[in-house]
Amino acid sequence: MTEPDWHASLPGVVVSAAGLIGDGARRVLVVKPNYRDYWTLPGGVCEFGEAPQDGCAREVAEEIGMALPVRRLLAIDWRPPLPIYGSGARPSLHFIFDCGVLASLAGVRLQAEELDDCRFATESELASLLPATTLPRVLAAAAALSSGCARYVPEAASG
Repeated sequence: MTEPDWHASLPGVVVSAAGLIGDGARRVLVVKPNYRDYWTLPGGVCEFGEAPQDGCAREVAEEIGMALPVRRLLAIDWRPPLPIYGSGARPSLHFIFDCGVLASLAGVRLQAEELDDCRFATESELASLLPATTLPRVLAAAAALSSGCARYVPEAASG
């Protein structure tokens, strides 16, 4: 097998990246997609070959209409393939980066095609807004923001 053929045969993963954006009062910006029943952090799937930090910057800018700095990695999570996507489903890697603080939502311009709403949520509110599979990585990212140490979220991989 040639090296290019071998490389093409390797399994792939879906990469997503999101930004943790605070308000300075220990609340986190969440957005409400119009195609899902739950809220999430601003972010999304990275394009083919796009670095996670670049995907985060692009997705945050597209979703909230603001170019924010993408700072350090806060959390990373691996998820197994989801059965709803069939036999060709791939596992996914989810990155969360520190995207700083917004004093208010005044400058936010939501991507109308995908988002219905946004708000700042406290850590205790996140459990009722985020899906159970996402919550551990967001809480880990918030903890990493305080501790200065990025977190791998293995418990989310088994959820």
